[in-house]
Amino acid sequence: MEEIRLTKAQQRVLDVIQEALRQDGRPPTRAEIADTLGFRSVNAAESHLRALERRGAIRLQGGASRGIQCLIPPDDQPSDETGLPVIGKVAAGAPIDSIAHVEKTVPVQAELFPDKPDYLLRVQGDSMMGVGILDGDLLAVKKSETAQSGDVVVARLEGDVTVKRLETTGDQCRLIAENPAYAPIEVRPGDDFFIEGHAVGVIRTDL
Repeated sequence: MEEIRLTKAQQRVLDVIQEALRQDGRPPTRAEIADTLGFRSVNAAESHLRALERRGAIRLQGGASRGIQCLIPPDDQPSDETGLPVIGKVAAGAPIDSIAHVEKTVPVQAELFPDKPDYLLRVQGDSMMGVGILDGDLLAVKKSETAQSGDVVVARLEGDVTVKRLETTGDQCRLIAENPAYAPIEVRPGDDFFIEGHAVGVIRTDL
């Protein structure tokens, strides 16, 4: 992988992001970055964030004050483990695959799935039991910002992450549970909503 070269100021901003993920389980706001580093305005923090995104160090997600996804692991995080990371409970508004959410890395070969996944998400609840996705299962997820109607997706709505079946009709979008006890979730225009990925398999195990 090509080395990402950062200026000293950009590295300081990246350090603040990584420390917030380690300590709080979520990225900092622009105001928190500015306050920590002594910037006079949040515009300075925003400028450095845009530069970090251009260099491939982070990914910015619009519409969320903490919409910063760190793409570089901190120096004290092992990066040579083989297998897939298991993502546990995700803090509202935080990047789903941030280091703070990784429970462990399990020796599962991604090539075993029909479409190579990027991580395993530990399922919480029984809303998808109708398609064999049960509480505690590991859902194999491939990162994607798009999905087709009918796909089982990992979606973020108003900061919270959920696993549901996507249903789209024209400009209308709903998240459908596979359990009659749960009503469909209507996604309204203006909602903070986006797709994190789609399911490519499920593992039922005691891992």
